[in-house]
Amino acid sequence: MKYIKFLVIGIVFGIVMFKSEAASWFRIYEMFQFQSFHMYGIMGSALTLGVIGTWLIKKYNLKSIDGEPIKFTPKNKSFSRYMYGGILFGLGWALAGSCPGPIYTLIGAGYLPILVTLLGALLGTFIYGLLRNKLPH
Repeated sequence: MKYIKFLVIGIVFGIVMFKSEAASWFRIYEMFQFQSFHMYGIMGSALTLGVIGTWLIKKYNLKSIDGEPIKFTPKNKSFSRYMYGGILFGLGWALAGSCPGPIYTLIGAGYLPILVTLLGALLGTFIYGLLRNKLPH
């Protein structure tokens, strides 16, 4: 029962995503065509909130729901890993018209053909897990 609040937050997040049209393939198409600021505004707001949230966690040494300290592990900052990963993610996003968050939002809204996209995303994640040790990191 202590995790019910996360379910509620997820449902509210899905409603906000759907009502703001962030899960709309047309809005995503507009973004990739540089025809609208709509999606860039949503992503910019999310980025700003994420930066502020991370700063607050570090400044006040906030703890997780389990009472453990939240630790930020430094990542390897190689150019190629982010360039190739970003290109693959962007291509998948552009071809499918949806990224991971909106996939679940669209399923919740009753757009069942998006299940094909979810299966493709899960298959891609599985294949990455199999090939991870052979890829340049």
